[in-house]
Amino acid sequence: MTKRATYADIEALPEHLTGELIDGDLIVSPRPAVVHARAQSRLVMSLGGPFDLGSGGPGGWVILHEQELHLGEDVLVPDLSGWRRERMPELPRGVGIRVAPDWLCEVLSPSTERVDRSRKLAVYARERVGHVWLVNPVTETLEILRFVGDGWRLVATHAGTDKVRAEPFDAIELDLATLWQT
Repeated sequence: MTKRATYADIEALPEHLTGELIDGDLIVSPRPAVVHARAQSRLVMSLGGPFDLGSGGPGGWVILHEQELHLGEDVLVPDLSGWRRERMPELPRGVGIRVAPDWLCEVLSPSTERVDRSRKLAVYARERVGHVWLVNPVTETLEILRFVGDGWRLVATHAGTDKVRAEPFDAIELDLATLWQT
């Protein structure tokens, strides 16, 4: 029988690696490439102002990047996660949030895509996360998934320089070209 990984295994990793626990397995990923980090940063800027701060948008959200989620025995680190303020009116103290997000985003890379699309999506479904965005800066695509019943429904796929209204943030128009600009 294989020994289940623990949080101590994550803590023992060098700083340049990100560790996650899924079904007792330690998943280790390198820090993101520049195009990955750029898309992630641009999404924080595009969504944070209108939704987290309420500047030019409806507000009502808490949006965090690379926040550790402690969901049951699993520890995940999505690129971005968001909670409606009524579900998380105050930020928890310490490391890790135990409240499942209402939305999250995984910026895909060759080293993480398979785990993001399979094992992590399964945990997010189990926790009934409302929406997941899969952003691929190499193919310049945004996939929007909505949790329906007991699984994911692909709502839309957008690409290139599309200007989109992507749920649950469809109150504003998102210019995808800004995510891919170098």
